[in-house]
Amino acid sequence: MSNAVAAPTPNKYKIGMTFKAAAGYDAEWLTPTVYGQTAEEVATNAVDLMKALADKGVIDLAAMAAKKVRETHQPTAGKGGNSAPKTFIGGKVQSQASAPAADGDTCQHGRTLREGNGTKGPWAALFCNAPKGSQCDPLWRQKDGSFS
Repeated sequence: MSNAVAAPTPNKYKIGMTFKAAAGYDAEWLTPTVYGQTAEEVATNAVDLMKALADKGVIDLAAMAAKKVRETHQPTAGKGGNSAPKTFIGGKVQSQASAPAADGDTCQHGRTLREGNGTKGPWAALFCNAPKGSQCDPLWRQKDGSFS
């Protein structure tokens, strides 16, 4: 008589989930994965996992732990965390940091400072962060350093 145990069949389905506390990259994330033999089993397991994470306080505990880390471990600027947040426009990362609004500026989309050197010399302007076609007019740097 053999005591051999059949090897389990690999799960055919899996789903990864991301639970974010906020929209930014600096928000805490939980990223569990759920497996199952059928799509229905994966869906059931996903619901069970979400309920258990909430009921057992995992979500709250993760948020508290992330808050504690932010309060007690400040990274060096440029090494993550304290660097300027990335701005996405049209699915692309904007490499320039957002610039402060100029006095009287009515742009509600935020602006990005861009600088260059043209045939007439150096220039700088604050460009609207809205998608092309709905952008506000740029604000050009004036001789006194202000933007209008």
